[in-house]
Amino acid sequence: MDGDMIGPGPYRATKLWNETIKLFRGGMPRRKHWAHFRCYDNSFTGSAAVDHLHELLRRNQNFGPEVTRYQSLQLLRKFLKNHVIEDVKGRYGKEDFDDNGRLYRFPPQSPLKPVPQRVPVSQRSFIPPVLRWDDYEDMPTKIPMKPLSLNSQSWNKRHSIAIGEVPECKLIRKREVTPKHVDQIWKSMTLAHLQRVLGLQTLDGVLDAKLLSSKHIVHNVFSVNKQGIVVLKNKAEDLPHWVLSAMKCLANWPNGNDSNQTIYPGFERDVFRTVAEHFQRLKEPLMTFQLYEIFVSILGLFPSQQIAVEALQVCCLLLPPANRRKLQLLMRLMTKTCNNHALPPLNDAIGTRTLMVQTFSHCILCSPDEVDLDELLATKLVTFMMDNHEGVLKVPAELQRSVEEHLSHLRRAQIKYAGADTDSTLESTPYAYCRQISKQQFEEQRVTGSQGAIIELLENIIHDKAMSIKDKKKKLKQFQRSHPDIYRRRFPTPESEAAIFPERPQRLKPQLNFFAIKKNALQPFQRSWSFRA
Repeated sequence: MDGDMIGPGPYRATKLWNETIKLFRGGMPRRKHWAHFRCYDNSFTGSAAVDHLHELLRRNQNFGPEVTRYQSLQLLRKFLKNHVIEDVKGRYGKEDFDDNGRLYRFPPQSPLKPVPQRVPVSQRSFIPPVLRWDDYEDMPTKIPMKPLSLNSQSWNKRHSIAIGEVPECKLIRKREVTPKHVDQIWKSMTLAHLQRVLGLQTLDGVLDAKLLSSKHIVHNVFSVNKQGIVVLKNKAEDLPHWVLSAMKCLANWPNGNDSNQTIYPGFERDVFRTVAEHFQRLKEPLMTFQLYEIFVSILGLFPSQQIAVEALQVCCLLLPPANRRKLQLLMRLMTKTCNNHALPPLNDAIGTRTLMVQTFSHCILCSPDEVDLDELLATKLVTFMMDNHEGVLKVPAELQRSVEEHLSHLRRAQIKYAGADTDSTLESTPYAYCRQISKQQFEEQRVTGSQGAIIELLENIIHDKAMSIKDKKKKLKQFQRSHPDIYRRRFPTPESEAAIFPERPQRLKPQLNFFAIKKNALQPFQRSWSFRA
């Protein structure tokens, strides 16, 4: 395969356009040609250009063997319009490129499309953070992270159970998660999931998160029928009844003619033409101009089928519900038609599969800019979607499970310890973006983090001047029973343990009293006299 693979990322269509021009200019054979009694050096014919570009694209791993000769011709017409090539008289733009012996040449400098600069950090679109609690009535645009700082009193209260005490606590009512919060969580977690699948550090350049509707995502997930097809609230946004009837007739041929129309030779071709004309009159492709870059970016994942399918599942959730429904119905039609062996050929020149891709690819994906490689990119995307139609337009199971678990956690009742400042630090702090770590790293962090807190608790007990010596000894004994290893490291010898308690001043012994001694000395004799008595 020729050419480097351009993976997912910002401005992939622009990079593909520039790479194709470089490969074509560098490999196109040129020689001397005679025309109208004149000699033209470094020129080539239109037919030779189509042959060379067609073979180049078929070998390129960014496009593949699905590229047709007609698509190569269409791309050369774009090249001529944008002055990538010119005829031997220097004309371009309004001229038309023909697949014949007409002569063309390259201009001195080929105009490559500039790759846009990265957006400044201050202007970047961001993935809205996932809120842990619904304490915010108005969704913030960005919430700064606050470091967790728990004072010694909080640590004592939170970890006192480790040394045998159960602190006072109370049950907080279940948090009410509003529909607005549900929409926001679905949007933020969907974009975070998409960023992870694509393997990108940021979605800047491929997607503007601010223009996406969270309600569209929620509608596409839950407002569906048994087949998983979106159900629209506004029937005016749906396909016209006559288009739906024509699609059903074609997909279930010959048993789908519910209108009892007379079937004549070529009837199926007229039905197909009716459906095609409706979709070709759409003002915007089903995947929308706004999402063009993100869908083109997914093309770089096609060597890994499973990842590409998952990325397409997430991206299709971002579509307006009406577009997603039309795309689902159209893909079902295309797949059923290709697999229906009872359906007569719809075109004498090409097969049904190729006809479907060529007819509807531009209705599914294209950019507002004519220069882009719409025909080639849309063909590759639609072909992949037809081959994986059962999984592409489903709701990602992993994403749905993650969101439902998160919402369930938010609705769960919480326990608050008396005096602990969890409300102001832990519970109201939103999630930060996290880096995935290994299981071993997690275990190491878990051990070091918990031991650090316990060590800090021990030091607080030791240095608490307000605590009596009796209570301090009691708590240290409890700590020693619960955490003998940590206690032994802190007090390796009895002397180190005794050093934390201040020495008491020695009390003076009272002076001996002669009369007391005499009295005490006589007491045994008195008892003996009493025995005699």
